[in-house]
Amino acid sequence: MSNSECLLTCEALLREAAGRTGGDSPRLDAELLLSHITGLTRTSFRAWPERDVPVDQAERFFALVGERASGQPVAYLLGEQEFWSLPLKVSPSTLIPRPDTECVVEAALSLELPARASVLDLGTGTGAIALTLASEQPGWQIMASDRVEDAVDLARENSQRLGLPITVVKSHWFDQIPAGTFDLLISNPPYIPASDRHLREGDVRFEPESALVAGDDGLDDIRLLVTEGLKWLNTNGWMLLEHGYDQGSAVRDLFAKAGWRNMETRKDYGGNERMTLARKPASDQ
Repeated sequence: MSNSECLLTCEALLREAAGRTGGDSPRLDAELLLSHITGLTRTSFRAWPERDVPVDQAERFFALVGERASGQPVAYLLGEQEFWSLPLKVSPSTLIPRPDTECVVEAALSLELPARASVLDLGTGTGAIALTLASEQPGWQIMASDRVEDAVDLARENSQRLGLPITVVKSHWFDQIPAGTFDLLISNPPYIPASDRHLREGDVRFEPESALVAGDDGLDDIRLLVTEGLKWLNTNGWMLLEHGYDQGSAVRDLFAKAGWRNMETRKDYGGNERMTLARKPASDQ
């Protein structure tokens, strides 16, 4: 503990931590971890950089810094990740919600849907998509599903903590979904090819592979959703899927071959093709 005994101001701790963790945003990571330990805001670190930090808090801080230096995602260390301004609890049993998925929410909110639309979020993880839609459209009837029991429990906990009522069920895609149809099916499914080198890099190394990988080309789960989804939609209902930046054309082709209409691929904040939507034809009953 020799380092923390002589580095007891906020600024000194942050500088030392940023030098240890590396990564793309070492200062931000350090501020988030110190805020978590001390209960102070990141703004206060700039306003009062010479504020003293108790030795016991410095010790706990450097323990987290060590875990971050080994590659552990900040979100898992904090147990929380903000998404669409909602503070969501996260755990290693779920993907960490990412800003690009907010583009999927924006796309969903732009669709022509009934005032009391029935929505199913497939593979919900933390519940990020479902809960964000509930926060923006309180009149919608939203169900969320996941095959992982821990994820189901986490989504329910987030729903209760945030006071955003959704129905969460355990189901592998459509297997255990109650009978009925929806106006919107939405999902951020696994879409990474099994051989993708990114699986061995960054935060992804610590996230559940079952929520990331979908066969040799990354499209196995999307194929299933596109094929089965028509059975679960009302006439003129929509399906909206997140996918890899280079999969837009392939996903549109899958929708076209399955008989969907109004296919459209939209871009994320970085200008990459990130999500494709399609509509159930009126002739498909």
